[in-house]
Amino acid sequence: MNKQDFKNIWLILRNLAMNYKKVLVSMFLMSVSIGVRPYVAVVLTGILIDAVYEGASFEILLRYALYGVGITSVFMLIETVTEKIFNQHLEYMFEIQNRPLNEKSMEMDYEYLEDAKVHDSRQRLNSAYTRFGIQGSALSHISKITTSISSCVTALIIVIPMFFRKDAADYGWIGSPVLSIVFFALMGFFVWVNYKVLVYYNTKSNEIRKEQAPWENRKKFYMDLLASAEPQKDLRIYGQKALFQKQAEKIVSKEKAVGRRSAFCMMKSGLVSQAIVAILGLLVYGFAGLRGYVGMITIGNVVTYASSISKVSDSIYMFAHRLGWLKGVANYAVHYVDFMALQQRKHEGTIPMEKRRDNKFTVEFENVSFQYPGSNTYVIKDLNLSFVIGEKMAIVGKNGSGKTTFIKLLCRLYDVTEGCIKVNGIDIRKYDYKEYCDLFAVVFQDFCMFDFPVGENMACSTQVDEAKAMDALERAGLGDRMKTLPEGLQTYVGKGFDENGVNFSGGEKQKMAIARAIYKDAPFVIMDEPTAALDPEAECEVFAGFDKMVGKKTAIYISHRLASCRFCEDILVFDKGQVVQRGSHEKLEQEEGLYRELWNAQAQYYA
Repeated sequence: MNKQDFKNIWLILRNLAMNYKKVLVSMFLMSVSIGVRPYVAVVLTGILIDAVYEGASFEILLRYALYGVGITSVFMLIETVTEKIFNQHLEYMFEIQNRPLNEKSMEMDYEYLEDAKVHDSRQRLNSAYTRFGIQGSALSHISKITTSISSCVTALIIVIPMFFRKDAADYGWIGSPVLSIVFFALMGFFVWVNYKVLVYYNTKSNEIRKEQAPWENRKKFYMDLLASAEPQKDLRIYGQKALFQKQAEKIVSKEKAVGRRSAFCMMKSGLVSQAIVAILGLLVYGFAGLRGYVGMITIGNVVTYASSISKVSDSIYMFAHRLGWLKGVANYAVHYVDFMALQQRKHEGTIPMEKRRDNKFTVEFENVSFQYPGSNTYVIKDLNLSFVIGEKMAIVGKNGSGKTTFIKLLCRLYDVTEGCIKVNGIDIRKYDYKEYCDLFAVVFQDFCMFDFPVGENMACSTQVDEAKAMDALERAGLGDRMKTLPEGLQTYVGKGFDENGVNFSGGEKQKMAIARAIYKDAPFVIMDEPTAALDPEAECEVFAGFDKMVGKKTAIYISHRLASCRFCEDILVFDKGQVVQRGSHEKLEQEEGLYRELWNAQAQYYA
């Protein structure tokens, strides 16, 4: 691991500590206790052997045993309490990790959410270490590393007396400091070799597992696809079962091949490491045995020192093994750190929105041009227009003409590249963003209805004004449908959270989206293809009641179907990011231009 790896691990643990300090404290206490506790038995065994050899009484032996049991019990109590706290949180660590990520997603600039690189980073976090998440995996490995370090420190404290004795010179070359130095040098050398071997094979294994990632992603894609009802229609109608089986077999074959290579790599690591541990064991017992043979240390000391130093070998093995795994976590931690470090680019204004009972808000686009981040192509170019208060305005044009981008700019999902948008004469970037968003009720073409009760979907809150919600649903054309639901506004949309929920049709959900916009009662109502999922009769019903739905508010209506725009007083025709025509349907139908071209192209199907 390099400096940046440690920094990334530190950052994800620091973020965890902001809300879950108890987890880190319990992990540390648990790990230290697990590392130290085995030495109680090691030391006690040596003391009891020497006591028996010296002819100590039963009472003394019992006292030593009780001391050992008491100290061990204290450590076990610490482990029981701290392990319970640690494991309880570890089971939900993936959810704990996702909480700040989700909060970041809800607060970050919208442009990041449409950025492929940002999306990829988030997906990598979701697909990696799925049981415990990045933070949980890091904690698990650091816990073992802490145990290893505490074990080594405890062993060192125990064996120091073996090397520093005033009468060492009385025992000749066996007690010589030179022999101790040589022993430590050999120990250090083999420990270092063991560490390097483990790090090498763990790193190599992680590199092999990286090759598995794309195949795991493909497998997840197929599993999600086959678990959903919608794709199954095409799969069955077009007889794609054989194709999917072939692809699935290919993925499983690739995964197995990579898995075998990784397992073989770790097997070699284990064999080499165990051989080194065996050599270390011979050195330890040989060194301690020599000093015991000449009487420099007691028989009990030989057992204590040899056992302690042997445990160091095991601890070094665990340390290197877990450090190698921690390197793998660090490779993913960089995505977490980068995601959380995304800086806000959008200007945050502070001016409060003017509260007007008459909802008189004028909107002006002044020389507005826009390029999506990372693109050199203008989606909107030199756009100049203003809205007339209270009118119904339609926006039409071919795909890619800039219609939806226009809405994103108006709602400040993106800020303009050039020029400015003004509301009541003030640049919208200067307004408080939350208050500015309160101006708009939008039905996006890719709207989302959640598996919450109908009422909560309307109010976007658990606090629902039932009369207002029912009125909105009635105005959107769902009044009769609501009367058939025994639970009324408490009926869940879909069965994700409640098996008694209702699977509403696409058209009914689209009407709910319209009702949600009505419920918000904002000065501006924007509808982006709001009738795309409706049948002609339902669409006609929506158009007929459009004035009732939006009242005297400014309404912007985007549609590909020009016939549905005839009720609007003002129609804007977009082409290549510019407004090329503007006027009523009657006026534009008589003019040479794109509108008449589109109208005639569509009208032939209604002849």
